[in-house]
Amino acid sequence: MLRFGILSTAKIGRELVVPAIQDAENCVITAIASRDLAKARAMADRFSVPYAFGSYEEMLASDTIDAVYIPLPTSQHVEWSIKAADAGKHVLCEKPIALKAGEIDALIAARDRNGVLVSEAFMVTYSPVWRKVRALLAEGAIGRLRHVQGAFTYFNRDPGNMRNVPALGGGGLPDIGVYPTITTRFSTGKEPVRVQASTERDPEFGTDIYSSVRADFGDFELSFYVSTQLAQRQVMVFHGDKGFIEVKSPFNADRYGAEEIELTNQSHSESQLFRFQDARQYRREAEAFTRAALGGDEEVVSLENSRLNQRLIDAIYRASEKDGWEPV
Repeated sequence: MLRFGILSTAKIGRELVVPAIQDAENCVITAIASRDLAKARAMADRFSVPYAFGSYEEMLASDTIDAVYIPLPTSQHVEWSIKAADAGKHVLCEKPIALKAGEIDALIAARDRNGVLVSEAFMVTYSPVWRKVRALLAEGAIGRLRHVQGAFTYFNRDPGNMRNVPALGGGGLPDIGVYPTITTRFSTGKEPVRVQASTERDPEFGTDIYSSVRADFGDFELSFYVSTQLAQRQVMVFHGDKGFIEVKSPFNADRYGAEEIELTNQSHSESQLFRFQDARQYRREAEAFTRAALGGDEEVVSLENSRLNQRLIDAIYRASEKDGWEPV
């Protein structure tokens, strides 16, 4: 069993990741850390976790854990991932793991000098939904892929929310723009070469609240929009010359709709519906990470993969400041 420590009492950990790890077959949570010991103890009691620490450093120095899950504000991901790796702990860090592609080089160096696993928590890559999309594309179910279309939106104008605070790494592209990009790259195995984009920022917060993106992958295009101030929507469509695949709840499985894939033929006369009743993508993420950390031959999100994804996000920001194409 891999023993996890949770670095902070953040909402995503409390509501999604911690229950998933507790439900997993090959890992367990043995410690919770917070800068407020009372909060750490309260969360530890809630999940029957034996140890609570009143500082992150104290938990990293403890031999009660083998790995850490980091759901801190985005601006702190690189710092604490490196500190955890230097403490000899494996690291599963929430997305985005960095705000610039160049920052990931320091993470790679920390991983290599300590011989630990450091991985960005893209739960979608462990979901049977996206593994099925990848398989359908590989077997030519829609023929030649020509276009991928996506959207991810929600409405949040809470000034206290980290997503609306630039200093904490807020903004739509870091928070949700990474999902259309990682899932397209994951399912096709292709990388973008250039991008066009437009981005709108909130006049009060200064964060990017809307982006419309066109990315050229050579053989096909990806177009998507993301927003933190639109009605909630998630969709991804892969369009080929022999049919198309629509992913109904592509990112937050079972929260924006059913976990389904619909494959439709060229003439729109036939369709197949693939349903996934128990995707449990966060549990699958924890179990796959654990197998890899314990030396197994397991596909996880590598830091090299993360760097490629962040390069695209960086290019989108640059493209938003100019007309025309921007190389990735």
